[in-house]
Amino acid sequence: MQPFPKIAENKKLIVGVGSALIDILAYEDEDFLRKSGAAKGGMTYVEKEFIEKTLAKSSKPPTTVTGGSACNTVVGVGRLGGLARFVGKCGGGELGNFFENDLKRQNVEPALLRSNSPTGRVLSIVTPDAQRSMFTCLGASAEMLPQDISESCFESAAIVHIEGYLLFNSQLILKALKTAKASGALISLDLPSYNVVTQSRELLEHIVETFVDILMANEDEARAYTGQQTEDRALNALAEKVDIAVLKIGKRGSLIAHNDEMLPIRPQGSGHAIDTTGAGDLWAAGFLYGLVNGYPLEKCGALGSACGYEVCQVMGANIPEAGWERIKKLLESH
Repeated sequence: MQPFPKIAENKKLIVGVGSALIDILAYEDEDFLRKSGAAKGGMTYVEKEFIEKTLAKSSKPPTTVTGGSACNTVVGVGRLGGLARFVGKCGGGELGNFFENDLKRQNVEPALLRSNSPTGRVLSIVTPDAQRSMFTCLGASAEMLPQDISESCFESAAIVHIEGYLLFNSQLILKALKTAKASGALISLDLPSYNVVTQSRELLEHIVETFVDILMANEDEARAYTGQQTEDRALNALAEKVDIAVLKIGKRGSLIAHNDEMLPIRPQGSGHAIDTTGAGDLWAAGFLYGLVNGYPLEKCGALGSACGYEVCQVMGANIPEAGWERIKKLLESH
């Protein structure tokens, strides 16, 4: 497949829009997960007190890092050396400052709104099979309003990457989509967890058909959205609505559909996954970085696969320096 032709050569910026969250990662067994009441592999909204009570029962101290789906993606773009911006809302206290400074450290331009409410947080319970099940307290991120989205958010953007979890705020996601589209940017949407897809099906269908150019999903999300049980049929159903459709199939790699062609992308690496937190987000980072730099879709997919693999070798969504060095060597080898 040739490079995706719709990216303007003079535009390289990728803008992420989503929830500014702190990820709290707890590595626990299946019994702990069952007692917590989590939907395995899913996401449930809770109050911060629930997260605190659940953490109090954990067997070991958790790991804390910056997070949020779209944020993870643009951080990955920044670490690859790309132009990246993040639009979201966080608290004004210590955690909010930590969030902003961490974006700058990782080569991401913060376009952050501040609130007196606490910065949002996500408790991810990671079980021995590397699956993560999430409890989310949106905090300040839930206070982002449609009027907070302005044309300046998307100035010079080649691609605007929208976090699927914004579906629960219909007016906000629609304002972001309309404003981003008016700026001339392409729209990338990474579907949220399968239970969110099921709950927001009608709005999601409208958004995809009206705004989205690049649609990404894993197997569970694709089944929930398309109703198709096989990979080929699910991918075809996704591709009918957008220019580029991506189906991520875990350790077996991924599939890309464009212009009635289907391209299989083999997995990178052979190590056992420790934690899948951020795997899809970092896959998107590598893929979108490749698109704005004019790479053929095969190379975009290989880069996405490498980023997704490396983040699965550590707890959390932050790839360490050694991982980024391996990814950059892969880029050079192509």
